[in-house]
Amino acid sequence: MKKILSCLKPYRRAAILAVCFMVLDVLAEVIQPTLMADIIGQGIQSGDVGYIVRTGLLMILVAAIGLLSGFGNAKYSAKAGVGFAANLRDRLFRKVQTFSFRNIDSFSTASLSIRLTNDVTQMQNLATMGMRMMIRAPLMLPFALVMAIRINSSLALILGVSVPVLLVLLTLLVRRAMPMFEKMQRSVDRLNRTVQENVTNMRVVKSFVREEHEKRKFAEASDGQMNTAMRAMYAVIVNMPLMMLVMNCTIVAVVFFGGRQIIGNTLTVAEMTKFINYIMQILMSLMMLAMMFILLTRASASYRRIREVLDTESDMQDAEGARKAQGLRGRVEFRDVSFHYHAEDDGDPVLSHVSFTAEPGEVVAIIGGTGAGKSSMVQLIPRLYDVTQGAVLLDGVDVREYHLASLHDEVAMVLQKNTLFSGTIRDNLRWGNQDATDEQIYAAAKAAQAHDFIMSFPKGYDTWIEQGGVNVSGGQKQRLCIARALLKAPKVLILDDSTSAVDTATEQRLRESFRNELAGTTIFLIAQRISSVQDADKIVVMDDGSIVGIGRHDELLASCEAYQEIYASQQGEEASA
Repeated sequence: MKKILSCLKPYRRAAILAVCFMVLDVLAEVIQPTLMADIIGQGIQSGDVGYIVRTGLLMILVAAIGLLSGFGNAKYSAKAGVGFAANLRDRLFRKVQTFSFRNIDSFSTASLSIRLTNDVTQMQNLATMGMRMMIRAPLMLPFALVMAIRINSSLALILGVSVPVLLVLLTLLVRRAMPMFEKMQRSVDRLNRTVQENVTNMRVVKSFVREEHEKRKFAEASDGQMNTAMRAMYAVIVNMPLMMLVMNCTIVAVVFFGGRQIIGNTLTVAEMTKFINYIMQILMSLMMLAMMFILLTRASASYRRIREVLDTESDMQDAEGARKAQGLRGRVEFRDVSFHYHAEDDGDPVLSHVSFTAEPGEVVAIIGGTGAGKSSMVQLIPRLYDVTQGAVLLDGVDVREYHLASLHDEVAMVLQKNTLFSGTIRDNLRWGNQDATDEQIYAAAKAAQAHDFIMSFPKGYDTWIEQGGVNVSGGQKQRLCIARALLKAPKVLILDDSTSAVDTATEQRLRESFRNELAGTTIFLIAQRISSVQDADKIVVMDDGSIVGIGRHDELLASCEAYQEIYASQQGEEASA
Protein backbone atom coordinates (compact mmCIF):
# COMPACT_ATOMS: atom_id res chain seq x y z
CA MET A 1 0.00 0.00 0.00
CA LYS A 2 2.90 2.35 0.76
CA LYS A 3 4.16 1.93 -2.82
CA ILE A 4 0.81 3.06 -4.20
CA LEU A 5 0.23 5.89 -1.70
CA SER A 6 3.71 7.23 -2.37
CA CYS A 7 2.45 8.13 -5.87
CA LEU A 8 0.29 10.79 -4.17
CA LYS A 9 3.26 12.33 -2.32
CA PRO A 10 4.16 14.96 -4.99
CA TYR A 11 0.55 16.15 -4.82
CA ARG A 12 0.12 16.18 -1.06
CA ARG A 13 -0.27 20.00 -1.08
CA ALA A 14 -3.21 19.70 -3.49
CA ALA A 15 -4.65 16.86 -1.38
CA ILE A 16 -4.36 18.91 1.84
CA LEU A 17 -5.98 21.93 0.19
CA ALA A 18 -8.79 19.70 -1.10
CA VAL A 19 -9.44 18.46 2.46
CA CYS A 20 -9.33 21.98 3.91
CA PHE A 21 -11.80 23.27 1.33
CA MET A 22 -14.10 20.33 2.05
CA VAL A 23 -14.03 21.10 5.79
CA LEU A 24 -15.14 24.68 5.01
CA ASP A 25 -17.84 23.36 2.69
CA VAL A 26 -19.18 21.01 5.38
CA LEU A 27 -19.17 23.73 8.04
CA ALA A 28 -21.03 26.06 5.70
CA GLU A 29 -23.67 23.40 5.03
CA VAL A 30 -24.06 22.49 8.71
CA ILE A 31 -24.66 26.13 9.63
CA GLN A 32 -27.41 26.65 7.04
CA PRO A 33 -30.27 24.76 8.82
CA THR A 34 -29.64 26.76 12.01
CA LEU A 35 -29.82 30.05 10.13
CA MET A 36 -33.01 28.96 8.38
CA ALA A 37 -34.56 27.96 11.69
CA ASP A 38 -33.60 31.35 13.13
CA ILE A 39 -35.38 33.11 10.24
CA ILE A 40 -38.53 31.04 10.89
CA GLY A 41 -38.44 31.14 14.70
CA GLN A 42 -37.15 34.64 15.36
CA GLY A 43 -37.82 36.54 12.16
CA ILE A 44 -41.06 35.35 10.59
CA GLN A 45 -42.94 34.57 13.83
CA SER A 46 -42.04 37.97 15.36
CA GLY A 47 -42.37 39.86 12.07
CA ASP A 48 -38.83 41.28 12.38
CA VAL A 49 -38.05 42.09 8.74
CA GLY A 50 -34.65 43.52 9.59
CA TYR A 51 -33.64 40.28 11.30
CA ILE A 52 -34.91 38.28 8.32
CA VAL A 53 -32.84 40.41 5.92
CA ARG A 54 -29.70 40.28 8.05
CA THR A 55 -29.92 36.51 8.57
CA GLY A 56 -30.81 36.00 4.91
CA LEU A 57 -27.72 37.92 3.81
CA LEU A 58 -25.67 35.85 6.24
CA MET A 59 -27.12 32.68 4.67
CA ILE A 60 -26.14 33.96 1.23
CA LEU A 61 -22.61 34.68 2.48
CA VAL A 62 -22.31 31.22 4.04
CA ALA A 63 -23.68 29.66 0.84
CA ALA A 64 -21.11 31.60 -1.20
CA ILE A 65 -18.34 30.35 1.08
CA GLY A 66 -19.66 26.81 0.65
CA LEU A 67 -19.83 27.26 -3.13
CA LEU A 68 -16.25 28.54 -3.38
CA SER A 69 -15.06 25.83 -0.99
CA GLY A 70 -16.78 23.17 -3.10
CA PHE A 71 -15.11 24.56 -6.22
CA GLY A 72 -11.73 24.58 -4.48
CA ASN A 73 -12.20 21.02 -3.31
CA ALA A 74 -13.22 19.86 -6.81
CA LYS A 75 -10.21 21.61 -8.38
CA TYR A 76 -7.55 20.34 -6.00
CA SER A 77 -9.00 16.85 -5.58
CA ALA A 78 -9.02 16.49 -9.39
CA LYS A 79 -5.43 17.73 -9.56
CA ALA A 80 -4.29 15.31 -6.86
CA GLY A 81 -6.28 12.41 -8.33
CA VAL A 82 -5.03 12.87 -11.90
CA GLY A 83 -1.46 13.40 -10.70
CA PHE A 84 -1.67 10.32 -8.51
CA ALA A 85 -2.90 8.24 -11.47
CA ALA A 86 -0.12 9.59 -13.71
CA ASN A 87 2.54 8.66 -11.15
CA LEU A 88 0.99 5.25 -10.53
CA ARG A 89 0.80 4.53 -14.27
CA ASP A 90 4.41 5.64 -14.68
CA ARG A 91 5.52 3.41 -11.80
CA LEU A 92 3.66 0.44 -13.26
CA PHE A 93 5.15 1.04 -16.71
CA ARG A 94 8.66 1.27 -15.28
CA LYS A 95 8.05 -1.93 -13.32
CA VAL A 96 6.88 -3.76 -16.45
CA GLN A 97 10.05 -2.62 -18.22
CA THR A 98 12.07 -4.62 -15.69
CA PHE A 99 10.09 -7.82 -16.34
CA SER A 100 11.63 -10.75 -18.09
CA PHE A 101 9.83 -12.53 -20.92
CA ARG A 102 8.75 -15.13 -18.37
CA ASN A 103 7.17 -12.46 -16.13
CA ILE A 104 5.30 -10.96 -19.07
CA ASP A 105 4.12 -14.41 -20.17
CA SER A 106 2.68 -15.02 -16.69
CA PHE A 107 0.50 -11.87 -16.86
CA SER A 108 -0.18 -11.66 -20.63
CA THR A 109 0.18 -8.42 -22.55
CA ALA A 110 -3.60 -7.88 -22.68
CA SER A 111 -3.88 -8.02 -18.89
CA LEU A 112 -0.92 -5.69 -18.40
CA SER A 113 -2.49 -3.19 -20.81
CA ILE A 114 -5.72 -3.15 -18.82
CA ARG A 115 -3.86 -2.82 -15.51
CA LEU A 116 -2.02 0.24 -16.81
CA THR A 117 -5.21 1.84 -18.13
CA ASN A 118 -8.57 0.71 -16.77
CA ASP A 119 -7.35 -0.39 -13.33
CA VAL A 120 -5.37 2.82 -12.83
CA THR A 121 -8.47 4.81 -13.84
CA GLN A 122 -10.45 3.05 -11.11
CA MET A 123 -7.79 4.04 -8.58
CA GLN A 124 -7.87 7.60 -9.91
CA ASN A 125 -11.65 7.76 -9.45
CA LEU A 126 -11.27 6.49 -5.90
CA ALA A 127 -8.59 9.08 -5.09
CA THR A 128 -10.55 11.96 -6.64
CA MET A 129 -13.92 11.06 -5.13
CA GLY A 130 -12.27 9.99 -1.90
CA MET A 131 -11.06 13.54 -1.33
CA ARG A 132 -14.65 14.67 -1.80
CA MET A 133 -17.19 12.14 -0.54
CA MET A 134 -14.89 10.25 1.82
CA ILE A 135 -14.06 13.54 3.56
CA ARG A 136 -17.49 15.11 3.30
CA ALA A 137 -19.54 12.19 4.64
CA PRO A 138 -17.46 11.38 7.77
CA LEU A 139 -17.33 15.10 8.65
CA MET A 140 -20.98 15.84 7.93
CA LEU A 141 -22.28 12.79 9.79
CA PRO A 142 -20.96 13.61 13.32
CA PHE A 143 -21.62 17.37 12.99
CA ALA A 144 -25.22 16.83 11.87
CA LEU A 145 -25.74 14.08 14.45
CA VAL A 146 -24.59 16.30 17.33
CA MET A 147 -26.84 19.14 16.15
CA ALA A 148 -29.83 16.79 15.83
CA ILE A 149 -29.30 15.40 19.35
CA ARG A 150 -28.98 18.93 20.76
CA ILE A 151 -32.29 19.92 19.16
CA ASN A 152 -34.28 16.87 20.32
CA SER A 153 -32.61 13.80 21.75
CA SER A 154 -35.84 11.75 21.83
CA LEU A 155 -36.43 12.20 18.08
CA ALA A 156 -32.77 11.43 17.43
CA LEU A 157 -33.40 7.93 18.83
CA ILE A 158 -35.07 7.12 15.50
CA LEU A 159 -31.56 7.11 14.03
CA GLY A 160 -30.72 4.29 16.43
CA VAL A 161 -32.87 2.07 14.24
CA SER A 162 -32.27 3.42 10.73
CA VAL A 163 -28.47 3.85 10.91
CA PRO A 164 -27.74 0.20 11.93
CA VAL A 165 -30.07 -1.00 9.15
CA LEU A 166 -28.20 1.13 6.61
CA LEU A 167 -24.85 -0.18 7.88
CA VAL A 168 -26.06 -3.78 7.53
CA LEU A 169 -27.14 -3.06 3.95
CA LEU A 170 -23.71 -1.54 3.22
CA THR A 171 -21.97 -4.62 4.60
CA LEU A 172 -24.09 -6.94 2.46
CA LEU A 173 -23.42 -4.75 -0.57
CA VAL A 174 -19.65 -4.97 -0.15
CA ARG A 175 -19.69 -8.73 0.42
CA ARG A 176 -21.78 -9.36 -2.68
CA ALA A 177 -20.19 -6.84 -5.02
CA MET A 178 -16.46 -7.34 -4.38
CA PRO A 179 -16.00 -10.77 -6.03
CA MET A 180 -18.23 -9.66 -8.90
CA PHE A 181 -16.07 -6.60 -9.59
CA GLU A 182 -12.96 -8.82 -9.59
CA LYS A 183 -14.58 -11.05 -12.20
CA MET A 184 -15.55 -7.96 -14.18
CA GLN A 185 -11.91 -6.77 -14.38
CA ARG A 186 -10.80 -10.22 -15.56
CA SER A 187 -13.52 -10.16 -18.22
CA VAL A 188 -12.16 -6.78 -19.39
CA ASP A 189 -8.79 -8.53 -19.79
CA ARG A 190 -10.37 -11.17 -22.02
CA LEU A 191 -12.19 -8.57 -24.11
CA ASN A 192 -8.99 -6.55 -24.56
CA ARG A 193 -7.08 -9.68 -25.58
CA THR A 194 -9.69 -10.42 -28.26
CA VAL A 195 -9.56 -6.87 -29.63
CA GLN A 196 -5.76 -6.80 -29.53
CA GLU A 197 -5.42 -10.07 -31.42
CA ASN A 198 -7.93 -9.02 -34.07
CA VAL A 199 -6.49 -5.57 -34.72
CA THR A 200 -2.88 -6.78 -34.71
CA ASN A 201 -3.63 -9.64 -37.10
CA MET A 202 -6.20 -7.90 -39.28
CA ARG A 203 -4.39 -8.87 -42.50
CA VAL A 204 -4.44 -12.54 -41.55
CA VAL A 205 -8.12 -12.34 -40.64
CA LYS A 206 -9.00 -10.82 -44.00
CA SER A 207 -6.75 -13.11 -46.01
CA PHE A 208 -8.50 -16.16 -44.52
CA VAL A 209 -11.93 -14.51 -44.73
CA ARG A 210 -12.47 -14.99 -41.00
CA GLU A 211 -14.26 -11.71 -40.33
CA GLU A 212 -17.51 -13.43 -39.31
CA HIS A 213 -15.65 -15.77 -36.98
CA GLU A 214 -13.88 -12.82 -35.36
CA LYS A 215 -17.18 -10.95 -35.04
CA ARG A 216 -18.70 -13.90 -33.22
CA LYS A 217 -15.62 -14.23 -31.02
CA PHE A 218 -15.73 -10.55 -30.13
CA ALA A 219 -19.47 -10.70 -29.49
CA GLU A 220 -18.97 -13.61 -27.08
CA ALA A 221 -16.22 -11.75 -25.22
CA SER A 222 -18.22 -8.51 -25.20
CA ASP A 223 -21.41 -10.23 -24.04
CA GLY A 224 -19.46 -12.04 -21.35
CA GLN A 225 -18.04 -8.75 -20.11
CA MET A 226 -21.49 -7.13 -20.21
CA ASN A 227 -23.12 -9.99 -18.30
CA THR A 228 -20.42 -9.94 -15.65
CA ALA A 229 -20.75 -6.16 -15.31
CA MET A 230 -24.52 -6.41 -15.08
CA ARG A 231 -24.33 -8.99 -12.30
CA ALA A 232 -22.04 -6.62 -10.40
CA MET A 233 -24.40 -3.70 -11.05
CA TYR A 234 -27.46 -5.68 -9.94
CA ALA A 235 -25.92 -6.01 -6.48
CA VAL A 236 -25.62 -2.23 -6.38
CA ILE A 237 -29.02 -1.52 -7.95
CA VAL A 238 -30.90 -3.75 -5.49
CA ASN A 239 -29.30 -2.12 -2.46
CA MET A 240 -29.99 1.47 -3.50
CA PRO A 241 -33.84 1.25 -3.38
CA LEU A 242 -33.59 -0.48 -0.02
CA MET A 243 -31.46 2.33 1.34
CA MET A 244 -33.87 4.93 -0.05
CA LEU A 245 -36.73 3.05 1.62
CA VAL A 246 -34.95 3.20 4.98
CA MET A 247 -34.26 6.91 4.49
CA ASN A 248 -37.88 7.70 3.60
CA CYS A 249 -39.18 5.64 6.52
CA THR A 250 -36.86 7.61 8.79
CA ILE A 251 -38.24 10.93 7.50
CA VAL A 252 -41.82 9.69 7.91
CA ALA A 253 -41.07 8.62 11.48
CA VAL A 254 -39.48 12.00 12.26
CA VAL A 255 -42.46 13.89 10.80
CA PHE A 256 -44.96 11.66 12.65
CA PHE A 257 -43.36 11.82 16.08
CA GLY A 258 -42.15 15.39 15.62
CA GLY A 259 -45.63 16.50 14.58
CA ARG A 260 -47.08 15.05 17.77
CA GLN A 261 -44.47 16.96 19.79
CA ILE A 262 -45.38 20.19 17.97
CA ILE A 263 -49.03 19.59 18.83
CA GLY A 264 -47.98 18.99 22.42
CA ASN A 265 -45.90 22.20 22.41
CA THR A 266 -42.71 20.36 23.26
CA LEU A 267 -41.18 21.18 19.86
CA THR A 268 -41.42 24.32 17.75
CA VAL A 269 -41.91 24.46 13.97
CA ALA A 270 -38.49 26.12 13.63
CA GLU A 271 -36.81 23.33 15.61
CA MET A 272 -38.70 20.73 13.58
CA THR A 273 -37.50 22.33 10.33
CA LYS A 274 -33.94 22.44 11.61
CA PHE A 275 -34.11 18.85 12.86
CA ILE A 276 -35.41 17.51 9.52
CA ASN A 277 -32.60 19.29 7.69
CA TYR A 278 -30.00 17.72 9.93
CA ILE A 279 -31.63 14.31 9.59
CA MET A 280 -31.43 14.72 5.80
CA GLN A 281 -27.75 15.61 6.11
CA ILE A 282 -27.12 12.50 8.21
CA LEU A 283 -28.97 10.23 5.80
CA MET A 284 -27.32 11.82 2.74
CA SER A 285 -23.94 11.27 4.41
CA LEU A 286 -24.80 7.62 4.78
CA MET A 287 -25.85 7.49 1.11
CA MET A 288 -22.54 9.08 0.13
CA LEU A 289 -20.75 6.46 2.19
CA ALA A 290 -22.73 3.80 0.34
CA MET A 291 -21.64 5.25 -3.01
CA MET A 292 -18.05 5.39 -1.81
CA PHE A 293 -18.20 1.78 -0.68
CA ILE A 294 -19.34 0.81 -4.18
CA LEU A 295 -16.45 2.77 -5.68
CA LEU A 296 -14.09 1.37 -3.06
CA THR A 297 -15.25 -2.18 -3.75
CA ARG A 298 -14.57 -1.86 -7.46
CA ALA A 299 -11.28 -0.04 -6.90
CA SER A 300 -10.14 -2.70 -4.41
CA ALA A 301 -10.25 -5.28 -7.21
CA SER A 302 -8.10 -2.97 -9.32
CA TYR A 303 -5.83 -2.28 -6.36
CA ARG A 304 -5.06 -5.98 -5.94
CA ARG A 305 -4.28 -6.32 -9.66
CA ILE A 306 -1.99 -3.29 -9.57
CA ARG A 307 -0.30 -4.46 -6.41
CA GLU A 308 0.29 -7.85 -8.02
CA VAL A 309 2.34 -6.14 -10.73
CA LEU A 310 4.23 -3.86 -8.32
CA ASP A 311 5.01 -6.75 -5.95
CA THR A 312 6.28 -9.03 -8.72
CA GLU A 313 10.04 -9.12 -8.82
CA SER A 314 11.66 -9.84 -12.13
CA ASP A 315 13.28 -13.25 -12.25
CA MET A 316 15.98 -11.62 -14.38
CA GLN A 317 18.01 -9.72 -11.78
CA ASP A 318 21.60 -8.52 -11.84
CA ALA A 319 23.75 -10.64 -9.55
CA GLU A 320 25.41 -8.93 -6.61
CA GLY A 321 28.65 -7.42 -7.87
CA ALA A 322 27.64 -8.02 -11.50
CA ARG A 323 30.38 -7.13 -13.96
CA LYS A 324 30.14 -4.92 -17.00
CA ALA A 325 30.14 -6.77 -20.32
CA GLN A 326 32.87 -4.67 -21.92
CA GLY A 327 35.81 -5.52 -24.14
CA LEU A 328 34.36 -8.90 -25.03
CA ARG A 329 35.82 -11.16 -27.70
CA GLY A 330 32.52 -12.97 -28.38
CA ARG A 331 33.29 -16.57 -27.36
CA VAL A 332 30.01 -18.32 -26.49
CA GLU A 333 29.79 -21.66 -24.74
CA PHE A 334 26.73 -23.74 -23.92
CA ARG A 335 27.66 -26.05 -21.07
CA ASP A 336 25.16 -28.89 -20.44
CA VAL A 337 22.17 -26.54 -20.83
CA SER A 338 18.62 -27.69 -20.19
CA PHE A 339 15.66 -25.33 -20.26
CA HIS A 340 11.96 -25.12 -19.38
CA TYR A 341 9.91 -22.01 -20.08
CA HIS A 342 8.30 -22.47 -16.68
CA ALA A 343 10.59 -23.43 -13.83
CA GLU A 344 7.88 -25.53 -12.17
CA ASP A 345 7.25 -27.48 -15.37
CA ASP A 346 8.21 -31.13 -14.82
CA GLY A 347 7.45 -32.21 -18.39
CA ASP A 348 9.93 -32.69 -21.20
CA PRO A 349 12.39 -29.79 -21.40
CA VAL A 350 12.52 -27.45 -24.39
CA LEU A 351 16.30 -27.97 -24.43
CA SER A 352 18.07 -31.01 -23.05
CA HIS A 353 21.80 -31.17 -22.20
CA VAL A 354 22.95 -28.83 -24.96
CA SER A 355 26.73 -28.33 -25.16
CA PHE A 356 28.83 -26.63 -27.83
CA THR A 357 31.20 -23.66 -28.28
CA ALA A 358 31.23 -20.76 -30.75
CA GLU A 359 34.64 -19.16 -31.10
CA PRO A 360 35.05 -15.40 -31.60
CA GLY A 361 34.24 -14.34 -35.15
CA GLU A 362 32.67 -17.65 -36.14
CA VAL A 363 29.43 -17.93 -38.08
CA VAL A 364 27.43 -20.62 -36.30
CA ALA A 365 24.34 -21.79 -38.15
CA ILE A 366 21.51 -23.57 -36.33
CA ILE A 367 19.12 -25.71 -38.31
CA GLY A 368 16.36 -28.16 -37.44
CA GLY A 369 12.67 -28.83 -37.69
CA THR A 370 9.91 -26.70 -36.25
CA GLY A 371 9.86 -26.95 -32.46
CA ALA A 372 13.43 -28.26 -32.28
CA GLY A 373 14.40 -25.52 -29.77
CA LYS A 374 16.48 -23.29 -32.06
CA SER A 375 14.96 -19.95 -31.03
CA SER A 376 14.76 -20.99 -27.39
CA MET A 377 18.48 -21.77 -27.39
CA VAL A 378 19.70 -18.44 -28.77
CA GLN A 379 17.40 -16.47 -26.45
CA LEU A 380 19.47 -17.75 -23.55
CA ILE A 381 22.59 -15.88 -24.75
CA PRO A 382 21.31 -12.33 -24.01
CA ARG A 383 19.33 -13.67 -21.01
CA LEU A 384 15.88 -13.14 -22.42
CA TYR A 385 15.32 -16.30 -20.40
CA ASP A 386 17.57 -18.00 -17.86
CA VAL A 387 18.69 -21.60 -18.16
CA THR A 388 17.02 -24.20 -15.97
CA GLN A 389 20.19 -26.28 -15.73
CA GLY A 390 23.77 -25.79 -16.82
CA ALA A 391 25.24 -22.47 -17.96
CA VAL A 392 25.70 -20.21 -20.96
CA LEU A 393 29.12 -18.56 -20.89
CA LEU A 394 30.29 -15.46 -22.75
CA ASP A 395 34.08 -15.15 -22.81
CA GLY A 396 34.22 -17.81 -20.11
CA VAL A 397 31.86 -15.98 -17.74
CA ASP A 398 28.31 -17.13 -16.97
CA VAL A 399 25.97 -14.60 -18.61
CA ARG A 400 24.08 -14.39 -15.29
CA GLU A 401 27.14 -12.71 -13.79
CA TYR A 402 27.05 -9.82 -16.27
CA HIS A 403 25.21 -6.58 -15.74
CA LEU A 404 22.05 -7.18 -17.78
CA ALA A 405 21.94 -3.82 -19.59
CA SER A 406 25.60 -4.02 -20.60
CA LEU A 407 25.10 -7.62 -21.78
CA HIS A 408 22.26 -6.47 -24.04
CA ASP A 409 24.54 -3.75 -25.41
CA GLU A 410 27.03 -6.38 -26.55
CA VAL A 411 24.50 -8.85 -27.97
CA ALA A 412 22.23 -7.83 -30.85
CA MET A 413 19.27 -9.96 -31.82
CA VAL A 414 16.92 -9.91 -34.79
CA LEU A 415 13.89 -11.90 -33.68
CA GLN A 416 11.61 -14.06 -35.80
CA LYS A 417 8.88 -11.45 -35.52
CA ASN A 418 10.36 -8.29 -36.98
CA THR A 419 9.01 -5.19 -35.25
CA LEU A 420 9.24 -1.61 -36.44
CA PHE A 421 7.83 1.39 -34.60
CA SER A 422 5.91 4.43 -35.74
CA GLY A 423 8.43 6.99 -36.95
CA THR A 424 10.88 7.56 -39.77
CA ILE A 425 13.26 4.91 -41.06
CA ARG A 426 16.08 6.95 -39.56
CA ASP A 427 14.37 6.92 -36.14
CA ASN A 428 13.85 3.16 -36.33
CA LEU A 429 17.48 2.49 -37.22
CA ARG A 430 18.67 4.68 -34.36
CA TRP A 431 17.11 2.21 -31.94
CA GLY A 432 20.37 0.34 -32.47
CA ASN A 433 22.46 3.39 -31.56
CA GLN A 434 20.71 6.64 -30.67
CA ASP A 435 23.95 8.58 -31.20
CA ALA A 436 24.69 7.12 -34.64
CA THR A 437 25.73 9.56 -37.32
CA ASP A 438 24.11 9.60 -40.74
CA GLU A 439 27.25 7.98 -42.17
CA GLN A 440 27.00 5.11 -39.69
CA ILE A 441 23.30 4.68 -40.50
CA TYR A 442 24.03 4.54 -44.22
CA ALA A 443 26.85 2.04 -43.69
CA ALA A 444 24.64 -0.25 -41.60
CA ALA A 445 21.84 -0.02 -44.16
CA LYS A 446 24.23 -0.87 -46.99
CA ALA A 447 25.58 -3.85 -45.05
CA ALA A 448 22.00 -5.04 -44.51
CA GLN A 449 21.22 -4.58 -48.25
CA ALA A 450 18.59 -1.96 -47.29
CA HIS A 451 20.12 1.27 -48.60
CA ASP A 452 18.94 0.90 -52.20
CA PHE A 453 15.28 0.31 -51.45
CA ILE A 454 15.32 3.07 -48.80
CA MET A 455 16.62 5.54 -51.35
CA SER A 456 13.91 4.44 -53.79
CA PHE A 457 11.33 6.05 -51.48
CA PRO A 458 10.65 9.76 -52.21
CA LYS A 459 11.75 10.80 -48.71
CA GLY A 460 14.56 8.24 -48.34
CA TYR A 461 15.58 7.77 -44.70
CA ASP A 462 12.88 10.23 -43.63
CA THR A 463 10.14 7.94 -44.96
CA TRP A 464 7.47 7.45 -42.30
CA ILE A 465 6.99 3.91 -41.04
CA GLU A 466 3.47 3.13 -39.88
CA GLN A 467 2.85 1.17 -36.69
CA GLY A 468 4.28 -2.32 -37.03
CA GLY A 469 5.90 -1.49 -40.37
CA VAL A 470 2.77 -2.25 -42.36
CA ASN A 471 3.82 0.01 -45.26
CA VAL A 472 6.98 -1.95 -46.10
CA SER A 473 7.28 -5.52 -47.35
CA GLY A 474 8.36 -8.47 -45.20
CA GLY A 475 11.81 -8.60 -46.80
CA GLN A 476 12.31 -4.85 -46.40
CA LYS A 477 11.23 -5.05 -42.77
CA GLN A 478 13.76 -7.85 -42.15
CA ARG A 479 16.60 -5.87 -43.68
CA LEU A 480 15.71 -2.75 -41.69
CA CYS A 481 15.75 -4.81 -38.49
CA ILE A 482 19.13 -6.27 -39.44
CA ALA A 483 20.50 -2.77 -40.11
CA ARG A 484 19.18 -1.66 -36.73
CA ALA A 485 21.03 -4.53 -35.05
CA LEU A 486 24.25 -3.82 -36.98
CA LEU A 487 24.28 -0.24 -35.69
CA LYS A 488 24.92 -1.63 -32.21
CA ALA A 489 28.29 -2.94 -33.44
CA PRO A 490 27.72 -6.04 -31.28
CA LYS A 491 30.23 -8.70 -30.35
CA VAL A 492 27.51 -11.34 -30.77
CA LEU A 493 24.83 -11.08 -33.47
CA ILE A 494 21.84 -13.43 -33.45
CA LEU A 495 19.74 -13.71 -36.62
CA ASP A 496 16.67 -15.79 -35.81
CA ASP A 497 15.34 -16.84 -39.23
CA SER A 498 15.61 -13.18 -40.18
CA THR A 499 16.35 -13.64 -43.89
CA SER A 500 13.43 -15.92 -44.69
CA ALA A 501 11.56 -13.20 -46.61
CA VAL A 502 14.44 -12.14 -48.87
CA ASP A 503 15.42 -13.75 -52.18
CA THR A 504 18.45 -16.01 -52.40
CA ALA A 505 20.56 -13.44 -54.26
CA THR A 506 19.98 -10.81 -51.56
CA GLU A 507 20.64 -13.41 -48.88
CA GLN A 508 23.96 -14.27 -50.52
CA ARG A 509 24.95 -10.59 -50.54
CA LEU A 510 23.97 -10.35 -46.88
CA ARG A 511 26.24 -13.27 -45.97
CA GLU A 512 29.13 -11.75 -47.90
CA SER A 513 28.51 -8.42 -46.18
CA PHE A 514 28.55 -10.06 -42.76
CA ARG A 515 31.90 -11.71 -43.47
CA ASN A 516 33.42 -8.43 -44.65
CA GLU A 517 31.84 -5.97 -42.19
CA LEU A 518 31.55 -8.20 -39.10
CA ALA A 519 34.78 -10.16 -39.23
CA GLY A 520 35.23 -10.00 -35.44
CA THR A 521 31.60 -10.61 -34.54
CA THR A 522 30.31 -14.03 -33.53
CA ILE A 523 27.17 -14.67 -35.58
CA PHE A 524 24.41 -17.14 -34.77
CA LEU A 525 22.27 -17.77 -37.81
CA ILE A 526 19.00 -19.70 -37.52
CA ALA A 527 17.65 -20.72 -40.91
CA GLN A 528 15.40 -23.26 -42.57
CA ARG A 529 17.24 -23.49 -45.90
CA ILE A 530 20.41 -25.54 -46.33
CA SER A 531 21.61 -22.92 -48.84
CA SER A 532 21.51 -20.32 -46.06
CA VAL A 533 23.82 -22.27 -43.72
CA GLN A 534 26.17 -24.35 -45.86
CA ASP A 535 28.94 -21.70 -45.83
CA ALA A 536 28.88 -21.38 -42.02
CA ASP A 537 31.97 -22.18 -39.97
CA LYS A 538 29.91 -24.48 -37.81
CA ILE A 539 26.42 -25.93 -38.25
CA VAL A 540 24.46 -27.11 -35.21
CA VAL A 541 21.66 -29.55 -36.06
CA MET A 542 18.79 -29.59 -33.55
CA ASP A 543 16.07 -32.17 -33.09
CA ASP A 544 13.50 -32.23 -30.26
CA GLY A 545 15.57 -29.96 -28.00
CA SER A 546 18.85 -31.82 -28.40
CA ILE A 547 21.91 -31.45 -30.60
CA VAL A 548 22.15 -34.34 -33.04
CA GLY A 549 25.04 -33.07 -35.10
CA ILE A 550 27.77 -30.40 -35.20
CA GLY A 551 30.17 -29.70 -38.04
CA ARG A 552 30.59 -28.14 -41.45
CA HIS A 553 28.27 -28.81 -44.35
CA ASP A 554 30.34 -31.61 -45.93
CA GLU A 555 30.96 -33.30 -42.57
CA LEU A 556 27.29 -33.35 -41.66
CA LEU A 557 26.29 -34.67 -45.07
CA ALA A 558 28.59 -37.60 -44.40
CA SER A 559 27.74 -38.26 -40.75
CA CYS A 560 24.41 -36.70 -39.60
CA GLU A 561 21.22 -38.50 -40.57
CA ALA A 562 18.93 -35.59 -39.59
CA TYR A 563 20.96 -33.18 -41.73
CA GLN A 564 20.92 -35.62 -44.61
CA GLU A 565 17.12 -35.82 -44.41
CA ILE A 566 16.78 -32.02 -44.45
CA TYR A 567 19.19 -31.76 -47.38
CA ALA A 568 17.45 -34.52 -49.33
CA SER A 569 13.99 -33.02 -48.79
CA GLN A 570 15.12 -29.58 -49.94
CA GLN A 571 16.98 -30.96 -52.93
CA GLY A 572 13.84 -32.85 -53.86
CA GLU A 573 11.77 -29.70 -53.62
CA GLU A 574 14.21 -27.81 -55.84
CA ALA A 575 14.21 -30.62 -58.41
CA SER A 576 10.42 -30.77 -58.53
CA ALA A 577 10.26 -26.99 -58.82
